[in-house]
Amino acid sequence: MSIDLTTAQSIVTEALTAGHEQGFKPLTVVVLDAGGHLVAAARQDGASNNRFEIAHGKAYGALALGMGSRALMQRAEDQAYFIAAATAALGGRLIPVPGGVLIRDQDDTLQGAVGISGDSSDNDETAASKAIHGAGLKAQIA
Repeated sequence: MSIDLTTAQSIVTEALTAGHEQGFKPLTVVVLDAGGHLVAAARQDGASNNRFEIAHGKAYGALALGMGSRALMQRAEDQAYFIAAATAALGGRLIPVPGGVLIRDQDDTLQGAVGISGDSSDNDETAASKAIHGAGLKAQIA
């Protein structure tokens, strides 16, 4: 079973709250289920253009390759041709920088992914991880 709407909405709220409390720039948060379908999303006032697409690409890429987008960034550095090919295979929907975090339940079953964009990639990832943990789930960043 994938993440449900109520949990996805709570992750969005938690992520936006975490970003606000830490003084991050305005964030856009996307939550996808395990099949890569959009469940919930929100954009804070003042978030710049196309942050949805970037946040979605972080989450979608993490799901597609089964690893957090921090690991995808390392893979892009080590195997640029592979990530370029994977990006093409996914229709450009892969953003290999931190901020895409897999969501797992307490049994380590994949529930979906969160993608955040708006601040530094490290801060985006921090907000995603805090939100996932705040929902009582596990965050897989690598």
